[in-house]
Amino acid sequence: MSRTTKEINKITGAIIALSIRLIVFALMILFLYEGITRGYEFGHEIFYASAVEEEPGQDKNITIDKGTSVAGVAKLLKDKGLIANEYSFIIQAKFFNYKINPGSYTLNTSMTSRDILQMMNENTEEEEEKNDRQ
Repeated sequence: MSRTTKEINKITGAIIALSIRLIVFALMILFLYEGITRGYEFGHEIFYASAVEEEPGQDKNITIDKGTSVAGVAKLLKDKGLIANEYSFIIQAKFFNYKINPGSYTLNTSMTSRDILQMMNENTEEEEEKNDRQ
């Protein structure tokens, strides 16, 4: 190989290596940005829950059977369009120590997930008081 060819190959290799590093760096920044943005949104949903719709919303009836898990209730609420994210609902229930009482509920799409949990938790407290009296 001639000296000129070697120099061209060396320069081309350096340009390709630099390009690959820049692409990897750009992808890392993109993944970090997406992770931080989604993490913030998820945390915001947990601590500052918002309603699915503005007032007045739509009333929806649901029935929760005895023994239904929090995850099962979250899936039911998500399917009915009452909450936006079932995972934030599950974390809210555990983090804020809410219990879910079985029964029939009329919920509105303008209620936040915290409002829904509060309603179900209040029924739990009433149920526990009943059981304590017996």
